[in-house]
Amino acid sequence: MSAPGVAIRPMAARDVAEAAAISRLAFGTFLKAPDLATFRSDTAAVETRFVTEPELALVAESEGRLVGSIMGMGWGSQLALGPLSVHPDFWGRGVARRLTAAFLELPIVRAAPLVSLYTMPASTMHLRLYESFGFASHHLTAIMEKPPQASGEARLFSALLGDARAAALAQCGAVADAVLPGLDLSRQISALAEQQLGETVLVDGAGELAGFAVCHIGRGTEAGEGTLYVKAAMARPGAAEAFERLLDGIEGLAASRGLARIVAGVNAARRDAYRRMTARGFRTALTGVAMQRPDETGTLRADAYVIDDWR
Repeated sequence: MSAPGVAIRPMAARDVAEAAAISRLAFGTFLKAPDLATFRSDTAAVETRFVTEPELALVAESEGRLVGSIMGMGWGSQLALGPLSVHPDFWGRGVARRLTAAFLELPIVRAAPLVSLYTMPASTMHLRLYESFGFASHHLTAIMEKPPQASGEARLFSALLGDARAAALAQCGAVADAVLPGLDLSRQISALAEQQLGETVLVDGAGELAGFAVCHIGRGTEAGEGTLYVKAAMARPGAAEAFERLLDGIEGLAASRGLARIVAGVNAARRDAYRRMTARGFRTALTGVAMQRPDETGTLRADAYVIDDWR
């Protein structure tokens, strides 16, 4: 059954609080959270993403009522779709399909060479929805956790000023471009600093930046209370030693802030990165599947030392 009178429009600032509440309710209901009132109440994914990229945020309304939303993250040549959420009262009425179709028609999305997303592999409903829009399933993505250990000191983007900060941003771009041509997380790094959501860890190599990690920290970010969430991190392809030092820096940062846990997603196609994280004590708390349109490998390669999950 379709929802009567559903209209899709750009998200406005006045919509953000309600869209965030619907997103938490929808995901909490789907994941069978024991207390929907407190599920992810210390996180702010919809809120922070809207500030960063409002042009990639849409809402669905039915008879004047907000019933769902969809957002995205533009990473240069790769664009991530999500989160997509619909109020449980409107599940099964085609709202998610309307939101997805409208999102994929946005000019910035149409121009992206690769669109990626994370969804639940056990949900045939979600898989069918995205497959109908041309997305293909790839490897599983493990959302992993561990308590931090003070195993390394981190050089931080926030400590840089002026020309040094601009140079570091350009060097992060060079690392990302080496992983996937055109990949660019400069907007995420800048937004993290401007909104004071956390820290970007920098790891040096032989005369060049070897890797970086964009980390949300604490309540009011995508991490939540007592948590460091690695939104995206990468070292140059094949640079196992740099990846280890990047993990050292992440753990050292979390330990220095007195945080209880680190959360980081890694796709199983990145085989050595996955092995190295499990060897450090990271354990899977949630499993998703990566889907991409068109059906291309992108960063889902054995030589890629990349942490992300596109949620």
